[in-house]
Amino acid sequence: MTFTLDTGDGNGGDVVIRLRPDLAPNHVKQITDLANEGFYDGVVFHRVIPGFMAQGGDPTGTGTSGSKKPNIKAEFSSEPHVRGVCSMARTSNPDSANSQFFICFDDATFLDRQYTVWGQVESGMEHVDALPKGEPPRNPGKIVKATVG
Repeated sequence: MTFTLDTGDGNGGDVVIRLRPDLAPNHVKQITDLANEGFYDGVVFHRVIPGFMAQGGDPTGTGTSGSKKPNIKAEFSSEPHVRGVCSMARTSNPDSANSQFFICFDDATFLDRQYTVWGQVESGMEHVDALPKGEPPRNPGKIVKATVG
Protein backbone atom coordinates (compact mmCIF):
# COMPACT_ATOMS: atom_id res chain seq x y z
CA MET A 1 0.00 0.00 0.00
CA THR A 2 1.22 3.49 -0.85
CA PHE A 3 0.54 7.07 0.24
CA THR A 4 1.03 9.49 -2.67
CA LEU A 5 1.53 13.22 -2.17
CA ASP A 6 0.89 15.34 -5.25
CA THR A 7 3.08 18.40 -4.62
CA GLY A 8 1.82 20.25 -7.70
CA ASP A 9 3.19 21.81 -10.83
CA GLY A 10 6.45 23.72 -11.21
CA ASN A 11 8.98 22.11 -8.86
CA GLY A 12 6.36 19.64 -7.66
CA GLY A 13 5.30 16.16 -8.61
CA ASP A 14 4.25 12.91 -7.00
CA VAL A 15 6.01 11.65 -3.89
CA VAL A 16 5.15 7.95 -3.52
CA ILE A 17 5.58 6.57 -0.01
CA ARG A 18 5.47 2.85 0.78
CA LEU A 19 3.43 2.48 3.96
CA ARG A 20 4.82 0.31 6.76
CA PRO A 21 1.91 -1.15 8.74
CA ASP A 22 4.35 -3.83 9.89
CA LEU A 23 6.11 -1.12 11.95
CA ALA A 24 3.24 1.20 12.89
CA PRO A 25 -0.24 -0.17 12.12
CA ASN A 26 -2.11 2.49 14.10
CA HIS A 27 -0.16 5.37 12.55
CA VAL A 28 -0.68 3.98 9.04
CA LYS A 29 -4.41 3.65 9.73
CA GLN A 30 -4.65 7.26 10.96
CA ILE A 31 -2.72 8.61 7.95
CA THR A 32 -4.74 6.59 5.43
CA ASP A 33 -8.03 7.57 7.10
CA LEU A 34 -7.02 11.25 7.03
CA ALA A 35 -5.91 11.02 3.40
CA ASN A 36 -9.15 9.31 2.39
CA GLU A 37 -11.10 12.12 4.11
CA GLY A 38 -9.15 14.77 2.13
CA PHE A 39 -7.52 16.12 5.32
CA TYR A 40 -4.04 16.56 3.77
CA ASP A 41 -5.26 18.22 0.55
CA GLY A 42 -3.94 21.79 0.42
CA VAL A 43 -1.81 21.44 3.58
CA VAL A 44 1.65 23.05 3.43
CA PHE A 45 5.11 21.89 4.47
CA HIS A 46 5.53 24.44 7.27
CA ARG A 47 9.01 23.43 8.43
CA VAL A 48 11.69 22.49 5.90
CA ILE A 49 15.24 22.29 7.23
CA PRO A 50 18.01 21.53 4.68
CA GLY A 51 19.97 18.40 5.53
CA PHE A 52 17.37 17.35 8.09
CA MET A 53 13.69 17.04 7.17
CA ALA A 54 10.48 18.47 5.66
CA GLN A 55 7.48 18.60 8.00
CA GLY A 56 3.81 18.98 7.12
CA GLY A 57 0.37 17.76 8.12
CA ASP A 58 -0.84 20.75 10.15
CA PRO A 59 -4.06 22.18 8.66
CA THR A 60 -3.22 25.65 10.07
CA GLY A 61 0.29 25.63 8.56
CA THR A 62 1.78 26.73 11.88
CA GLY A 63 3.07 23.47 13.34
CA THR A 64 0.81 23.81 16.39
CA SER A 65 -2.26 21.89 15.28
CA GLY A 66 -3.52 18.56 14.02
CA SER A 67 -6.68 16.72 13.07
CA LYS A 68 -9.77 16.27 15.23
CA LYS A 69 -8.93 12.56 15.57
CA PRO A 70 -7.46 11.32 18.86
CA ASN A 71 -3.67 11.29 19.22
CA ILE A 72 -1.91 7.98 18.59
CA LYS A 73 0.07 5.94 21.09
CA ALA A 74 3.76 5.71 20.12
CA GLU A 75 4.82 2.75 17.95
CA PHE A 76 8.58 3.21 18.17
CA SER A 77 10.78 0.70 16.35
CA SER A 78 14.43 0.10 15.56
CA GLU A 79 13.87 1.21 11.94
CA PRO A 80 16.53 3.88 11.30
CA HIS A 81 15.71 7.46 10.34
CA VAL A 82 17.59 7.66 7.03
CA ARG A 83 17.02 9.55 3.77
CA GLY A 84 13.43 9.10 2.59
CA VAL A 85 12.06 7.75 5.87
CA CYS A 86 8.66 9.11 6.89
CA SER A 87 8.00 9.50 10.58
CA MET A 88 5.42 11.18 12.81
CA ALA A 89 5.99 14.53 14.45
CA ARG A 90 4.90 14.90 18.08
CA THR A 91 5.25 17.08 21.14
CA SER A 92 7.46 16.10 24.08
CA ASN A 93 4.73 13.58 24.96
CA PRO A 94 5.62 10.33 23.11
CA ASP A 95 1.89 9.56 22.64
CA SER A 96 0.98 12.89 21.01
CA ALA A 97 1.34 12.07 17.28
CA ASN A 98 -1.78 13.04 15.34
CA SER A 99 -1.52 14.23 11.71
CA GLN A 100 1.87 15.94 11.37
CA PHE A 101 4.69 13.99 9.79
CA PHE A 102 8.16 14.54 8.41
CA ILE A 103 10.29 13.14 5.62
CA CYS A 104 14.03 12.87 6.27
CA PHE A 105 16.36 14.56 3.77
CA ASP A 106 19.38 12.83 5.27
CA ASP A 107 20.30 10.38 8.04
CA ALA A 108 18.83 11.49 11.37
CA THR A 109 19.53 8.40 13.45
CA PHE A 110 19.48 10.47 16.67
CA LEU A 111 15.67 10.25 16.24
CA ASP A 112 15.66 6.43 16.25
CA ARG A 113 13.38 4.76 18.82
CA GLN A 114 11.95 8.21 19.74
CA TYR A 115 9.67 8.88 16.75
CA THR A 116 7.35 6.49 14.92
CA VAL A 117 8.50 5.45 11.44
CA TRP A 118 5.50 4.67 9.22
CA GLY A 119 6.81 4.83 5.65
CA GLN A 120 9.63 5.12 3.11
CA VAL A 121 9.72 7.26 -0.03
CA GLU A 122 9.82 4.93 -3.05
CA SER A 123 9.89 7.62 -5.74
CA GLY A 124 9.73 11.39 -6.03
CA MET A 125 12.32 12.25 -3.38
CA GLU A 126 13.55 14.95 -5.79
CA HIS A 127 10.22 16.74 -5.17
CA VAL A 128 10.82 16.65 -1.41
CA ASP A 129 14.35 17.99 -2.01
CA ALA A 130 12.85 20.86 -4.08
CA LEU A 131 10.45 22.07 -1.35
CA PRO A 132 11.00 25.72 -0.34
CA LYS A 133 13.17 25.88 2.79
CA GLY A 134 12.42 27.72 6.02
CA GLU A 135 10.68 27.61 9.39
CA PRO A 136 8.23 28.53 7.90
CA PRO A 137 9.16 28.94 4.23
CA ARG A 138 8.16 32.30 2.72
CA ASN A 139 6.17 30.51 -0.01
CA PRO A 140 5.74 26.98 1.35
CA GLY A 141 5.34 23.91 -0.81
CA LYS A 142 2.09 22.09 -0.34
CA ILE A 143 0.28 18.82 -0.73
CA VAL A 144 -2.17 19.47 -3.55
CA LYS A 145 -3.77 16.06 -3.01
CA ALA A 146 -2.92 12.99 -0.93
CA THR A 147 -4.14 9.57 -2.03
CA VAL A 148 -3.81 6.02 -0.78
CA GLY A 149 -3.50 3.12 -3.19
